[in-house]
Amino acid sequence: MSDAEFMAEALIEAGKAALAGEVPIGAVAVKDGVIVARARNQVEELHSVSAHAEFMLLHELEKLYGDWRMSDFTFYITKEPCPMCAGMLINSRVKRVVFGIGDPAGGGLGGAFDLNEIPGLLWHCEVTSGVLAEESLSLIQDFFRKRRAGK
Repeated sequence: MSDAEFMAEALIEAGKAALAGEVPIGAVAVKDGVIVARARNQVEELHSVSAHAEFMLLHELEKLYGDWRMSDFTFYITKEPCPMCAGMLINSRVKRVVFGIGDPAGGGLGGAFDLNEIPGLLWHCEVTSGVLAEESLSLIQDFFRKRRAGK
């Protein structure tokens, strides 16, 4: 499968987040060309600031593989990770991070900050941005448009 095909799967997870009333961000983890885990934002459902799609995905992989090191995995995420998530991805040694839309106001992998470029870190992820960006942006814009209309 291609980056776009894997990102389309992450968009499905983002859609599930939107249906649950969460900010629509989804993610999938790929190892050896196969999706091995899926996650979505669950901040409101779990009442946890750390229940971002990336954290949920990492926790699922830790359970499945019994390790915190993710150097064999590519994470596909519909939106650029925030600094909290970017730091977690780097520290867990994710091989590659692919995201849809960037976040110039609060992104942690090239938007507002680029934690991946801090010299002296023991690990740096390969980063690819802009994959199905229009679809990711449309989903988020629709979500917030509906939320504003509902108030």
